[in-house]
Amino acid sequence: MKKKPKVCILRAAGTNCDRETGFAFVKAGADIEFVHINRLINRDKNIHDYQVLAIPGGFTYGDDIAAGKILANELRYKLAQDLKKFIREGKLIIGICNGFQVLVKSGLLPGNPELKQETSLIINDSGKFEDCWVYLRQKAKGKKQKCIWARNLPEIIYLPIAHGEGKFVTQDKAVLARLKQNNQIVFRYHLSNPNGSEDNIAGICDETGRILGLMPHPERHADFSQHPRWTGAKIKSEGEGLQIFRNGVKYAQELL
Repeated sequence: MKKKPKVCILRAAGTNCDRETGFAFVKAGADIEFVHINRLINRDKNIHDYQVLAIPGGFTYGDDIAAGKILANELRYKLAQDLKKFIREGKLIIGICNGFQVLVKSGLLPGNPELKQETSLIINDSGKFEDCWVYLRQKAKGKKQKCIWARNLPEIIYLPIAHGEGKFVTQDKAVLARLKQNNQIVFRYHLSNPNGSEDNIAGICDETGRILGLMPHPERHADFSQHPRWTGAKIKSEGEGLQIFRNGVKYAQELL
């Protein structure tokens, strides 16, 4: 039997999707540990003891200043060298909703050596919190999937969103062009764009394909019973978000 990879589920004041994220990773075959950011900063916990870093959804630090900004600054200014080493070791990072906001504002996505912020997630065009289910299309037609988290997914998947600042924007057109050229756009909204994101972008990865950030919540559709129509439609298959976590766990097992 293969060893189970260890997942660090990062917490801070205001994190509220950590339990659902943990449930999804356990269901996918991983061991998990909930770790407060202060324990990494104070060296009570060592990030290098884990194969996966997961930054869940929520409203870290009340989304003061901007959504995810304070936690992003903690990562960038207090843990940058550890995170760079973590990435060089071939390990995985996933940021969901608030976690995606953290990844782009820390510069970990789209990714550059200086951890310079090049994209952001800002207030929805609707001006209100959007809470609904959306269809996502993964990868561009005719292109191989770069992101290891999104392998073996159907072309269209169905996941919930819940955010007030989910509009993906780039610093300039060159950044968006680079994302397209490097095949870093992992998910696009399909049929409807709930927040006004540029190019319908719902999730991106870094150039290695090992760091994924997305606004929709795959952990909230890891089990078939989480589908809003599972009883009427008699849905019995697994939740469409589970494969994302299974992909991460399978890849991380090879690091052991």
